[in-house]
Amino acid sequence: MSMEMAAWNTMYHATHAQEDSRPFSAATLKRIGAFARPHTKPLIWFLALSVLTAALAVASPLLAGQVVDVIVNGGPLSMVGALAALIAAVAVAEAVLGLLVRWLSSRVGEGLIVDLRTTVYDHVQRMPVAFFTRTRTGALVSRLNNDVIGAQRAFSDVLSGIISNLVTLLLALGVMLALSWQITLITLALLPLFVLPARRMGARLAKIERERTVHNAAMGTQMTERFSAPGATLVKLFGRPRSESAEFARRAQRVGDIGVRTAMVQEVFFTALTLVSALALALVYGLGGFYALSGTLQAGTVVSMGMLLTRLYAPLTELAGARVEIMSALVSFSRVFEVLDLKPLVDERAGARDLPEGSLSLEFEGVDFTYPGAEQVSLASLEDVVTLEHVRPSQVLHDVSFRVEPGQMVALVGSSGAGKSTIAALAPRLYDTDSGTVRLGGQDVRDLTFESLRSRIGMVTQDGHLFHESIRANLTLSAPGTSDERIWQALERAHLHELVASLPQGLDTVVGERGYRFSGGERQRLTIARLLLADPEVVILDEATSALDSTSERAVQAALDEALSGRTSLVIAHRLSTVRAADTICVLEAGRIVERGTHAELLARNGRYAQLYRTQFSEDQDAGEQVGSVL
Repeated sequence: MSMEMAAWNTMYHATHAQEDSRPFSAATLKRIGAFARPHTKPLIWFLALSVLTAALAVASPLLAGQVVDVIVNGGPLSMVGALAALIAAVAVAEAVLGLLVRWLSSRVGEGLIVDLRTTVYDHVQRMPVAFFTRTRTGALVSRLNNDVIGAQRAFSDVLSGIISNLVTLLLALGVMLALSWQITLITLALLPLFVLPARRMGARLAKIERERTVHNAAMGTQMTERFSAPGATLVKLFGRPRSESAEFARRAQRVGDIGVRTAMVQEVFFTALTLVSALALALVYGLGGFYALSGTLQAGTVVSMGMLLTRLYAPLTELAGARVEIMSALVSFSRVFEVLDLKPLVDERAGARDLPEGSLSLEFEGVDFTYPGAEQVSLASLEDVVTLEHVRPSQVLHDVSFRVEPGQMVALVGSSGAGKSTIAALAPRLYDTDSGTVRLGGQDVRDLTFESLRSRIGMVTQDGHLFHESIRANLTLSAPGTSDERIWQALERAHLHELVASLPQGLDTVVGERGYRFSGGERQRLTIARLLLADPEVVILDEATSALDSTSERAVQAALDEALSGRTSLVIAHRLSTVRAADTICVLEAGRIVERGTHAELLARNGRYAQLYRTQFSEDQDAGEQVGSVL
């Protein structure tokens, strides 16, 4: 490696180093060792070959010097040929070893990336829904990308770099001192002129780089939000395209200006560095030439000293920035471990069991629930705030008890915020109760395996979320490996067969981000088809028709009737007309069940349900009259 390249590496790592004031304990290093342990064998080979490569890097200048001495002294041609062949052999060995080192480096580094990413991904999947409602998705994805790669560098680059540079430095310094201690000490005096500019320029560029990162992140956020289907629609309807463009152009121009400043700072640095390198080399050849002419040194020794200068300065410069690289890698590990140290609030118990086959009941008994606080489920760095809020959420559910017998339908109604969706989330263990019990088939859901629980409960939510994948991929999410025949049957039962069949690509049609290529009713019917493929014994509908127009609602309701047939059903509905046929209707207010009974019974009591029903019936009637007057 040339002296300029070594200084560039030092400056680059200083520029991109991550800052963190947290101390790194022995426990952190132990955890790093645990991730490295499966890669011990290739790691040892990697380090050993790195040392051997470093030794060969010092051998080449000595051989070149001997060639010069043989030529100057009029030695035999065979000796020149032998030395030249040996230099060639060393070069070939360096090339081969370089490839092996690179292969081992990639194997260790990429293996570590796979382990870290898989571990973090699996851990994040176990986090409660509250974690995702608070976390910035971009910050979380960064942990699996940037920070994992930064941690990987600790093994693939930093560790080998320190060892190989240290070996090269010691060997080069020892050889140079043996050849001429006077020249060696004088050249070392110029080292600060070589190292310090790289460190100082690195710090300056780091500040500029952080500013550029902020503006790039802002542009990325603007593009992510504006280029999504709902974001683009919002801008077209209510946004100001000119001001949006001007804001983006302003940030882009700022990034461009920073790029010009960065280029000029780097150019000034490299120009000065080239001058220092030339002065150092001139010093070696000047003093070396003087000693050679006075008979103190051989001419070949002077050549060797000039070539060894690179082997001395480059490792010293690299090692000068080693602390920055080590701390940067440790920060990356620390940020990864920070996510792994978040304990999932909902976890599978040891010895959890599967549900037996057959129909199932669903029961809530004395359930109290409060949503977890920020400190329980989140990190300030993932929310992009300085400190997490410490406000304790208020209790949402109070002593909720009801039972849904196999094949029955129980409906939950009430004002917004009464706790209906919270109850729906407790059944499949998206959260756990504070007190009380949720039972499925007479068994506490906390004693059941996640696989058994999720395979027996199906849920359709209000938003009807779909992934940016094909119709087939979205539907078979609930039943991998399902045949196309069964998929078409489910689509027919969900009243979507004709629509999908009319699409040019059929089941291979990509639904678009969040399914925005389809209408709200069509998205809901796709999620119902997905539910039908899963064929669960218990079905939960969380306001699946509340955001639909009357035509779409009728189509979705027909699909829901198919989905609910013969199943244990818990239905949350905003429109009371959809729950008239429920076996039991529970009315929630402020997290408590204040009424329960059939539709007729509750109307006869003239209580809260009757009030809600009359209010909604009046609103629907007024809406109908308004539509009629328009028509």
